[in-house]
Amino acid sequence: SEYMEKHSVSRLIGAPPGYVGYEEGGQLTERIRRRPYAVVLFDEIEKAHHDVFNVLLQILEDGRLTDGQGRVVNFKNTVVILTSNIGSALFQDPKIGREELKRRVQDQLRQHFRPELINRIDEIIVFNRLEKDDILEIVDLNLRDLVAKLEERGITLTLDPPAREKIAAEGFDPDFGARPLRRLIQRQIQDPLALMLLKGEIKDGDKVKVSADGKDGGFGFSKPKRAATAG
Repeated sequence: SEYMEKHSVSRLIGAPPGYVGYEEGGQLTERIRRRPYAVVLFDEIEKAHHDVFNVLLQILEDGRLTDGQGRVVNFKNTVVILTSNIGSALFQDPKIGREELKRRVQDQLRQHFRPELINRIDEIIVFNRLEKDDILEIVDLNLRDLVAKLEERGITLTLDPPAREKIAAEGFDPDFGARPLRRLIQRQIQDPLALMLLKGEIKDGDKVKVSADGKDGGFGFSKPKRAATAG
């Protein structure tokens, strides 16, 4: 989406002589010139301007690109990855089988992108629908940073299986994917924990367990009782 306008091509290869930013070089060409062994990712490429596709055609066909200063930049040791949401609406229909889904997505790609670009791509990969295990794994990945921050204070955070499944069920949306998971964890896990820390209900060294049976259908937070020591 950063390259939707026609003039955004100059950001990739650098401004031509006489224009502002000529000395700086292009965002793409300058980085590859300095580090030719790289992976370049264009996310949601369908949003880019058609002139950006012309730049990609030259990279994929010739393996090189001339920047705004006239220097030839070698892309032959660079892996270029393009991602797209084209055909994503098809994933919401569970009646469409895997092979049929792949065929329809590729048909839509051919309708949107020019044949010369499609023909220069080595491999087109259509991802599978997210299954329950995938969503649970995404939940764990999103919780990892929170767990690590609490561990810095000696606080151990654990979630029981129903709590993980509750986050996965309430945070995943077929239309928006797994992104709402992060917001749900922020609102219903991280914010309540922060409030408990401010109130002194949780202290350094405590163990906190998150359950799915909290008040008003929310999450519950409890501190397991420490074993008494004989004195």
